[in-house]
Amino acid sequence: MKWENLTSPALDEFDRSTPVILNVGAIEQHGPHLPLVTDALIGRHFLELADQALGDQVLILPQVAVCCSEHHMSFPGSLTVTHETMLAYVCDVLQSVVAHGFTNIVLFNSHGGNLAIGQVIIEKLGHRHPEVDFFMLTWWKLAPDALRALQESEFGGVGHACEFETSMIMHVAPELIDTGTIKDTPLQSTYAWADADLLTGSRGAHQRSMSELTAGTGVYGAPSYATAEKGEKIFTLVTAELVKMLSEICPPS
Repeated sequence: MKWENLTSPALDEFDRSTPVILNVGAIEQHGPHLPLVTDALIGRHFLELADQALGDQVLILPQVAVCCSEHHMSFPGSLTVTHETMLAYVCDVLQSVVAHGFTNIVLFNSHGGNLAIGQVIIEKLGHRHPEVDFFMLTWWKLAPDALRALQESEFGGVGHACEFETSMIMHVAPELIDTGTIKDTPLQSTYAWADADLLTGSRGAHQRSMSELTAGTGVYGAPSYATAEKGEKIFTLVTAELVKMLSEICPPS
């Protein structure tokens, strides 16, 4: 159920243990072939599917689309806020939810640059409001084994504007893709222990801009392996896990 579509009295009827979900995404470059809205569109579609599955068992807040994308700012069109701004803004929004008495709040993330600050947000609010349970769910972490089974590219093929993200946009908004510019960019490695992609984490962190990570292309991975059918499967598999997790948080009906 969309929070903003309800009247105030209607919202007041909800059980205060109903999970309240906020998607944090991004408006940033995704190579020459994908739109700036990619991460935000992916997050939005996941919550549309969750809304269809769960209805009034969840409340979905208005999306925060522009988040932390400083590492993309050498590419035209990317928008960003600082970590400090995002921390303050998202905490203020979620504290509004807490003020109305809701006790299960889920940060649903669809952008890699939000991982660190998202964890800070839920830790900060969790310490401030011990009576509330805060969660962060990131889409590519929800069904890793199922996603690995779908991946056809090698390690590094699923990163940014990659096999997976391109497949997902092919499914939800194919009209926004410039298919003639799809080109793979292999992982630009510096230290093997710092190499990672969406499904395989690194043993250590090495901060680099997206331009450095992608040899200036803005693409980290293998979008040539993308298909709309694969995109639909990704949404189906991950949404099933998301719905299962949210159902565990939901109050008994």
